[in-house]
Amino acid sequence: MLKLNVLYLFLFHFILLSHTLFAQAVLKINDKHIINQQERMVYKQWDKDKFTPKKGFLSLNPQYWITWGLHPNYPKTDRRPLSPTGPQTLRMGMLLAMKESTDKYKHHSDTLSTTALTEIYNYTPQASTFDPLWNLYYKSELSPLLQEHIDPLKDFPEDLKRSLINKGVVDWYLEEFESLIQRLRIARGVFLDRGKRILSYHQILKEFRLLQNNWKAKVQYQTKYILLSKRLHTTEKSISFRTPQIPTAQTDIQIANKILMRIYTQ
Repeated sequence: MLKLNVLYLFLFHFILLSHTLFAQAVLKINDKHIINQQERMVYKQWDKDKFTPKKGFLSLNPQYWITWGLHPNYPKTDRRPLSPTGPQTLRMGMLLAMKESTDKYKHHSDTLSTTALTEIYNYTPQASTFDPLWNLYYKSELSPLLQEHIDPLKDFPEDLKRSLINKGVVDWYLEEFESLIQRLRIARGVFLDRGKRILSYHQILKEFRLLQNNWKAKVQYQTKYILLSKRLHTTEKSISFRTPQIPTAQTDIQIANKILMRIYTQ
């Protein structure tokens, strides 16, 4: 009897648990109308023949008119977001167009950036130090103008130094030399187009070579002048020559007496 009561109790709990599980279970509704509607609203398909319910024989199906009578254009319109004219397709097309436009703007900005860097390189004075043409040619040719101190009378004899200083040749040379130094500093230190900067270097180099040639010519001329002065036993400021003595004038009587004396002595 006790075993029978335990069996009844067990069956009661099993039936109660089964009823609870069955009550909580969700039945899947497999309705083709709902499935077709779900599929046509997304990406899978859009087919006019799958709009149900249909008109039926002689278009007398009341369910069709109840469902589509108030929306006659609905079956004719493709409402998929990914349809050729759907909003998602249009959005993706707009995204592609915006991406292409963004790429063009980026390319344009990169071009402007490159152009700006090129212009900065062309104009900034800091870039003149790294200019290839300056480092390969003009830096060595204009190296005397880059020195802070210069002695144009170095290794010259003392008499030549005094002569050049007294004649004002040294002052003239130093003034012209300092002018070229200032012009070179300005050409290398101001914001200037690279082409104009190179032309400035070239013009300064031409004037520097002309100045050097004039300086050498003046030094050679002064050297010859000193040698000539030493040979003539003169100073740099005065030159004197020994002139022959001119005989004194004779009267006519004296001339006649000399002639007569020559005649008698022969």
